[in-house]
Amino acid sequence: MRKEANNPLRIDSISALHRMLGLPKPLHPLISLVDNTKMVVNKAQLNSSFLFNFYKISFKKTLKGLIGYGLGHYDFDEGGMVFTAPNQLLSIISNDEEYEGFSLLIHPDFIRNYPLDKKIRSYGFFSYETNEALHLSDKEKTIILGVLDNIQQELNGAIDDLSQDLLISYIEVLLNYSNRFYKRQFITRKAVSNDMLMQMEDVLNDYFEKEQGLDKGLLTVEYLAQHLHVSPRYLSDMLRSLTGQNAQQHIHEKLIEKAKEYLSVSHLTVAEIAYQLGFEHPQSFNKIFKRKTNVTPLEFRASFN
Repeated sequence: MRKEANNPLRIDSISALHRMLGLPKPLHPLISLVDNTKMVVNKAQLNSSFLFNFYKISFKKTLKGLIGYGLGHYDFDEGGMVFTAPNQLLSIISNDEEYEGFSLLIHPDFIRNYPLDKKIRSYGFFSYETNEALHLSDKEKTIILGVLDNIQQELNGAIDDLSQDLLISYIEVLLNYSNRFYKRQFITRKAVSNDMLMQMEDVLNDYFEKEQGLDKGLLTVEYLAQHLHVSPRYLSDMLRSLTGQNAQQHIHEKLIEKAKEYLSVSHLTVAEIAYQLGFEHPQSFNKIFKRKTNVTPLEFRASFN
């Protein structure tokens, strides 16, 4: 399945998805590990869009067809992973290779009242696009498949008062490994990341030099990501791994740099500078400038007189 957007059909339960894909009833109504090769896809459903009301963590035997920006010879081809949060758009496609692998389906109710319910939202890769998939080395693939096998064995056993605790522990291990491997991927793609960092600087400079804030308002992470052809969360995570700052922090840094330039060499009022930078209200500009520099815009200007 692939993220898509066209007249989506909402699937609220894992059992409903099993029925739609011709699979046996799930062993547990709120969590299921599916062998993708056993799915029976109705041709009428191909390229249709869906909204799942549950998490989907997919291991793909191959990521052919998913290659987009930034992939090079340093990426592994032993398989990969794609993560989807509830209410993200997906579509069924006709590429047979897409189905080779496994999909772990987790309904939010399964982790409710556990710390994972909150923590899972901090994993940025659930907001990545498909072409930002995690590419695994052979060793990493073995680890991931081992954790999935533990989950399957637990699902195959009799349900008792510890089953949910054990399954959630395995899910946490799976997500922690995935997070580690994504951090490794940012490192192995450092050359591409550096190129993107330079492209980002060009976009930032262009936005402020052309005073686009007057027409478009404050520069957003979404605008920046769109012009770099990546998802906002991937951009922020990549930048954090490279520079220690997320995308919003980079925007604020450039904004303050430009504000200081206006304050030191122009005769514009503080309000006029705020509007030039895209602020709707000068008070908001004053607040962020003071927070970032420990002085007000007027105090900063006065230091040059």
